[in-house]
Amino acid sequence: MLPERRALDELFSVTYEELRRLASSVKRSDQSVTLTPTALVNEAWLKLANSPRFASTSRLHFKRIAARAMRQVLVEAARRRNAEKRGGPDAVVVPIDDARDGAALAGKDLLALDRALDELARLEPRQALMVESRFFGGLDIIETAELLDVSEATILRDWRAAKAWLAHELRQAS
Repeated sequence: MLPERRALDELFSVTYEELRRLASSVKRSDQSVTLTPTALVNEAWLKLANSPRFASTSRLHFKRIAARAMRQVLVEAARRRNAEKRGGPDAVVVPIDDARDGAALAGKDLLALDRALDELARLEPRQALMVESRFFGGLDIIETAELLDVSEATILRDWRAAKAWLAHELRQAS
């Protein structure tokens, strides 16, 4: 096994339980859905496994990268469900914490959030990265400040601004 791949495997092993804990926030409203927290982490890992350049990253940076991979997996799953002709309710529900007053996001809402985050990334890249890291990666204020190399006060300010902007965009999308 290549040293870079071995380092990536070791990093994944060290962070697996944390990633699984973060992914366990995914709720299923339809028992027939196979996207469990373990499946989400494993799908994210498959996205990361072919990129050994991540092996030399810090644990915090790896969690941010894994958060992006989990976001992509959730969005792909929501798109697949929306493309199915069978209909029925969206199955994966993702809590958005206080960004929507404790409400949960179903597939269509997750796609709207993804589009809104892409737009936010165009307007305010740091805020979009912060939201992705906190929402999909479960990073707290301190970890996010460390990751983005800004103060905790800046993160709190950005968090309030991003939540307000996203809430407005999501209301417009519905």
